[in-house]
Amino acid sequence: MNNESGEGVTKKRFRTFKEINILIALIVLCTIIAIINPRFLTPFNLQVVARQIAIYGLLAIGETLVIITGGIDLSVGSLVALTGVIVALLMKSGINMYVSILLVLILSSLIGLWHGTFVTKLKVPPFIITLGTLTAARGLASVITKGWPILGLPEKFFIIGQGEILGIPISLIILLVFAFITFFITKYTVLGRQIYAIGGNIEAARLSGIDVDKRTIFCYISSSFLAGVTGIIIASRLSQGQAGVGSGYELNAIAASVIGGTSLSGGEGSILGALIGAAIMSTIDDGLILLEVSSYWHDVVMGLVIVAAVTLDILRKRQKI
Repeated sequence: MNNESGEGVTKKRFRTFKEINILIALIVLCTIIAIINPRFLTPFNLQVVARQIAIYGLLAIGETLVIITGGIDLSVGSLVALTGVIVALLMKSGINMYVSILLVLILSSLIGLWHGTFVTKLKVPPFIITLGTLTAARGLASVITKGWPILGLPEKFFIIGQGEILGIPISLIILLVFAFITFFITKYTVLGRQIYAIGGNIEAARLSGIDVDKRTIFCYISSSFLAGVTGIIIASRLSQGQAGVGSGYELNAIAASVIGGTSLSGGEGSILGALIGAAIMSTIDDGLILLEVSSYWHDVVMGLVIVAAVTLDILRKRQKI
C-alpha cells in the first residue's frame, strides 16, 4: 500500500513538473521576444495573442482528447473553414443568429460522430477518415463560397470574436470555459479515467468493462464540436465567412498538444499542458510578426516546431523505457 501510494505521488509530481517545464519555456520565450521588441507587452498586442491562443487552444483541447485515446484528428482546420462558412451563410439567408450557431454546432458534432463511428465500428484508421474529411470539408467550403467571402452578417454576431469583457477577449473566456469543463472531465470523472485507460491499453480497457466505442466516439465528437466553436469565433472575428481560413490549424493543434505533454501513442496528456502548448504556438506566431521575419519563413519555423514537438514525444517515451 505504501509503495503504491508513494509511486502515485511520484507520478503526480512528475506530471506537475513537466507542466512547469513547458510553462517556464513559455515565460522564457515571452521574455526574449519582449526584450527584442517591447511592443510585445503592449495591451493591444497581448489581446492579439490572447485571441490567437483561444483559437489554437480550443482546437488543441479537442485534439488532446482524441490523441489520448490513441487516435488523431486531421480535419479540424478544414472544419473551422466549413463551419465558419455555413454559419455565415445561414445568417446571410435570414436565419436567427442563435439558431444558426446551434445548427452549426450540431453539424460539427455529427461530423465527429461520423469519424468516431468509422474508427470504432468499421475499424477505419483515424488518419484516413479524418484526412478524407480534411479534403472534403475544405472543398465543400469552397463550393459554397465559390471563392468569395460571405459578407453582410449581423453586427451582434461580431461580439463573439471581437468583443471583450474588462479587457479580456470574449473568445479567450470561451476557451477558459471549455478548458475548465474538459479539465474537470479528464481529471475528476470516471469518463476521464476511462479515456486514459483506452489510450494506455485498449484491449485491457475493453476487458475491464469499459465501453471503448462510446468513449472514443465521445472524444471525436468533442474535437469536431470544438472545431465548430472555433469556426464560429473566426467568422465573427473576420466579420465574414471565408473558405481559406484554418489552413494548417490541424498541425498547429497537434503540435500544441504534443508540446504540452500529450503522447502521440496515447494514454498520456493534459488539458493544462495543451493550453500552455497553444500559448507557445501563438507566441511564436506573434513573435515572428513583431520581429519582422518574412512570412515565407513562418511555415518553415512552424514546421521545425512540429518536428521538435514530435521529437520531444519520442524522447519522453524513451526515458520511460
